[in-house]
Amino acid sequence: MNFILFKRLFIGMSFCLLCSCQLLRGPDTVSSVEFSPIREFPLFDSQEIIGVAAQIETDEQDSLLVIGRHFGLGYDEITRANSNVDPWLPEPGSTVRLPLRFIIPEAPRKGVVLNLAAKRLFLYDQKNTNKVFTYPVGIGREGWETPQGLTRITAKTANPSWTVPESIRREHAKKGDPLPRVVPAGPNNPLGDYALRLGFPGYLIHGTNKPYGVGMEVSHGCVRLYPEDIAKLFRHVAVGSQVRIVNQPFLTAWDGDTLFLQAYPPTHKDPKQVNRLVQDLIARLQKIEQESGRLIDWDKVHVAIERSDGVLTPILKGHIDDFYLTISRPSIKFKRPIPKAIDVDAWKLNVATLPNVKQARQFAAMLNHQGPPIPAHAFATKVIAGPFSSSQDAFSAKKRLLSEFSITAQIMEPGKIVETPQALQESTIFTNLLTFFD
Repeated sequence: MNFILFKRLFIGMSFCLLCSCQLLRGPDTVSSVEFSPIREFPLFDSQEIIGVAAQIETDEQDSLLVIGRHFGLGYDEITRANSNVDPWLPEPGSTVRLPLRFIIPEAPRKGVVLNLAAKRLFLYDQKNTNKVFTYPVGIGREGWETPQGLTRITAKTANPSWTVPESIRREHAKKGDPLPRVVPAGPNNPLGDYALRLGFPGYLIHGTNKPYGVGMEVSHGCVRLYPEDIAKLFRHVAVGSQVRIVNQPFLTAWDGDTLFLQAYPPTHKDPKQVNRLVQDLIARLQKIEQESGRLIDWDKVHVAIERSDGVLTPILKGHIDDFYLTISRPSIKFKRPIPKAIDVDAWKLNVATLPNVKQARQFAAMLNHQGPPIPAHAFATKVIAGPFSSSQDAFSAKKRLLSEFSITAQIMEPGKIVETPQALQESTIFTNLLTFFD
């Protein structure tokens, strides 16, 4: 076994709690191992790369979103690394890559470092400098960008209420979805269970009641984490802790004698800025090539930039692609949300008719992943939401669909059959996806 392979496996085993392991047969074929993921990694002074890339097979209860959440990956990370897999309804037995290898951002290793391009937060343990925690995050969307720079945590609040900014109240009022001045703590509070106030006025790091929006650019500028991750971060940071927010889409690092590039789509950048970032990367790599005497495979560099999927790519000539450790399927903590069966005597919504059965099933799955979920079923090409226990719940879901998806659903009273609703094109669904997770 070569040294680099051994080192990667050692780091991976430090990241995983290994239950059983079979012998390895070489760098290209790795026997299955079983492990349970955690969000902390060993980190040594000169180490620039943490984690291990892995892959598993799906079963009938999976979606890429629940797999990503289990392994600490956000929406963009898990879907971009598996562009050939349906994120909502993957075929059972599909191979899903888990891009759990990360290049540390270029920033002082102190407090919290958040890389907007990667949509990933790194927490450096001040008591144990040989350890780092990392979590996926959701960030601000276009027009509501998360600010960059150095700040601190100024307050910590458990079970926070949300004082809604006037700008957000006006935005929702225009959509026919008026918000109160204050949203109390509870399942309908978008801040979730914990909030960390930043020195940037009006900005927080917080949990969420829409966990499957983590890893997207969907917020009004705040940084959101999975509920289980914000609980850990809340325990580990103190008021006064440093927070540095950077935006580094192109990361390079050495692992032994291998040079890696990790490319993400540039966040909140216009075309001129993106071009400048690419030129800066090329200049940096040319300098590395000159100083190291190693030849860079420029075709691989351009492919990695074009792909920008966050997957580490070895970019020296003659170096093979990074391998993925095949792992035995663990017990996934989260299941694809499946609603109760439709009851003829329950309240329901006739939501939409899609162009084909597959799109209807995908759209129903999207509704079920919403937070709080809108229970939905696909009947051939028709999507029916429900069952709802009361007319109030049905009207509330109808209001959300109109506000967030511009869909006019029809109320189905108990025992009542409704006319087929408007046909909904695929482009409409996916255009509104990001708004739906806001």
